[in-house]
Amino acid sequence: MDLSDKKRASRNRTLSLSKEEAEAARRTLLRAEDLRSGVSAENRIICADLFDVLDLIPDASADLVIADPPYNLRKEFGERTFSPLPEAEYVRYLRSWLGKLSRKLTPSGSLYLCGDWKCSPAQYQVLQEELSILNRITWQREKGRGAAANWKNSMEDIWFAVKNPADYYFDVDAVRMKRQVIAPYRENGQPKDWTETDGGKYRLTCPSNFWDDITVPFWSMPENTDHPTQKPEKLMAKLILASSRPGDLVLDPFMGSGTVCVTAKKLGRRFIGIEREEQYCLWAARRLELAGQDNRIQGYADGFFWERNTLSRRG
Repeated sequence: MDLSDKKRASRNRTLSLSKEEAEAARRTLLRAEDLRSGVSAENRIICADLFDVLDLIPDASADLVIADPPYNLRKEFGERTFSPLPEAEYVRYLRSWLGKLSRKLTPSGSLYLCGDWKCSPAQYQVLQEELSILNRITWQREKGRGAAANWKNSMEDIWFAVKNPADYYFDVDAVRMKRQVIAPYRENGQPKDWTETDGGKYRLTCPSNFWDDITVPFWSMPENTDHPTQKPEKLMAKLILASSRPGDLVLDPFMGSGTVCVTAKKLGRRFIGIEREEQYCLWAARRLELAGQDNRIQGYADGFFWERNTLSRRG
């Protein structure tokens, strides 16, 4: 589907590509035959089916894997539609690639697996066969349709697993949140566990496994694309900063419109993205080009993550 000529409102910042930009982006993509001929995939987008290229990615090469596969529900992705599967078949689908993907991790590597309430149990079942699961992150996805006969689904999960629970990298200081203090407490007249700036009173907090500070991309955000299930850069920045060092390699096997790779580039990591839909690859390639000009991440500044609607008031 060609969206290059789609009409948008003047204030709509959703990414769009001219025909010239799309062609320039297309020339940067790798195909399966490129990998077979020995071309390095580092810092590149591979436009191919995962099952055609996963064996071509060296084992023990990725320090961090972030996987956002199709959830077990009906969803259109470009030219193809993923339809819900019976539970046993979805488990078989996960097993068809998750074991191989886990072998791409370095001995101290980490893997994050995105899901929702319906597919999360199957993901846990298969993931624990391959890696050591350390936690489940739940994040508030505030966008979504209302439901007249059920509770609105506004949460998603991310499983956190590692190759070796005795030897993995995790930097809690890199993912602290700066929260506004509503009722500041003082001890001996001095602020206790908070600081005051010209922009207000703030407290640095350690991250929990429940995240309610994420904004799903929408039309006024420059990171937004027409991808149907795009994840926010801020969400991926937390995973990348916590579980990788600058210069580490981040692998995204279900790249979509490129959020993981773009965020990795902005944060000084190497990356590999795999995606079968060419239109999504073109958006990702253009986003990577723009990331070279502007490495800002909405909701992250000065080395901290900020609550929604507080960053503009910082001192």
